Amino acid sequence: MPYHDDTTIATPHEAAMPPSHEPFDWLLCNGRVYDGTGNPWFAGDVGLRGDRIAAVGRLGDAQAKHRLDLAGLAVSPGFIDTHVHGDLPLLLDPAHEPAIRQGVTTYVVGQDGVAMAPCDDAILRYMCRYTAGFSAGATWLERDDRPRWSSIAEYLAVLDGASAVNAAVLIPNGNLRLAVMGLDTRPPTPDELRRMQRMVEQGMDEGAVGLSTGLDYIPSRYATTDELVELCKPMARYGGVYVTHMRGYTPDNVLWAMDEVFRITREAGVGGHISHFNSRADIVLPALERADLDVTFDLYCYLAGSTILGMIALPPEAQAGGLDATLVRLADPATRQALEPAFASPRFPLATIRLGYVAAAEYRHFEGKTLAEAAGSDDPQVMGDLVVTLLRASELAVGCVVPHKARGEEDVRDLMRSPAMMGGSDGIFTGRYPHPRGHGCYARFLGHHVREAKTWPLETAVMRLTSHAARRYGLSDRGLLRGGMAADVVVFDPATIADRSTYADGRQLAVGVQHVWVNGEPVLLSGERTPARPGRGLRRG
Repeated sequence: MPYHDDTTIATPHEAAMPPSHEPFDWLLCNGRVYDGTGNPWFAGDVGLRGDRIAAVGRLGDAQAKHRLDLAGLAVSPGFIDTHVHGDLPLLLDPAHEPAIRQGVTTYVVGQDGVAMAPCDDAILRYMCRYTAGFSAGATWLERDDRPRWSSIAEYLAVLDGASAVNAAVLIPNGNLRLAVMGLDTRPPTPDELRRMQRMVEQGMDEGAVGLSTGLDYIPSRYATTDELVELCKPMARYGGVYVTHMRGYTPDNVLWAMDEVFRITREAGVGGHISHFNSRADIVLPALERADLDVTFDLYCYLAGSTILGMIALPPEAQAGGLDATLVRLADPATRQALEPAFASPRFPLATIRLGYVAAAEYRHFEGKTLAEAAGSDDPQVMGDLVVTLLRASELAVGCVVPHKARGEEDVRDLMRSPAMMGGSDGIFTGRYPHPRGHGCYARFLGHHVREAKTWPLETAVMRLTSHAARRYGLSDRGLLRGGMAADVVVFDPATIADRSTYADGRQLAVGVQHVWVNGEPVLLSGERTPARPGRGLRRG
């Protein structure tokens, strides 16, 4: 997939009346049309019929069941969030206003190698418990009426009509390992590898858009480079993408981690995509250019990350064997003593880690506080004791927000300007104090980074959040305002669209989006939410 050329010259935009002369269901008149190509906007109209865009151009005299005058407003394709933890939140919160209020109409889920399909009951329960700090897994397991699935096809079918938002799905390699190898830390045997490859083929046949890894998470982290090359090879004939939370993002390990991505994509013959590329731009962008491979990345525009506390605060050996084995270790006083060096020299400073979600009710009052505030001390061992207490009481279901150590706003802007970049919020919707990116990232891209920071023009922003992402994931009927494309359409005010979520209140909804259609049905009209749930499970192609 070649990178998009932001310098494309606009061409005239006119559209003939639909040959059938049937009225449009919706006629969006007099808007500033940002069609997703990156070309300059043009004044025009957009006609919707059924679940498709019927025409774009000068359509003012056409008949329509519903007509809206959009003078002064921007009209664009629905935005695609290429990295978000919405697998269960879409089903738990069908209205899903965090996305709709930003104009996001499609999620790419199944991220980080630890997700919800394919699975059997035991794998789903493990993933819900292990990822509960960011996935809403604990809430999902409490539901007696929850739908069941095992395959990618069944999960996609569950999504049809279940939410206001579409979703495409990645195959998580951790799920494959659990199905074939359990929580073993060793490489697979040839037979086990063949079984996992068949699962990849089945998932791609059923509509998955690629394979994901989360090489900090268990059991995804136990996959070797050779294993990942072989797992990706069956995807080549489908055009699937290798999507990875790499083994490292800091200045001292990011180039080595990128080299692994380059090797996997080169040897497997697939495109590659780096998740949440939170790195130093001056280090990683030259390496990406030198590689001369089909490798893209997503990015959120904040200087803090969010994950589960156990992954960020415990060394790998303390997590070996997965959730239950970790809890057994944490109950052993000898383990607590053995963890003292890790707490004294943590991956990230413990004092600045903020608790976003704590499952244990008796410690939920710590949500929103840093570990230092919650512990009443910045002594590493006192904070370490609190980490162990919280993880044990919550069965590891603790989510946190972690300030980045090694990059600044200029790195974010430089990465955003790379032609390999596309939007991805890494949105998390669990807990009372989630990271603000889930509720604000796309509004911040379109507001702050267009109007104040001048990182990119609005035409480029729209392209990076729509067609660039659609091409990467093979969503061939999304991402452009063009006749015949799916009617995912957003209308927003370029002068007022803005994020309002903060680290103190990560659930504040964005402002500035006026109207949103998903598959031709309005889910937001004149700023008011409708009851429609037209979202679909999207298949590649």
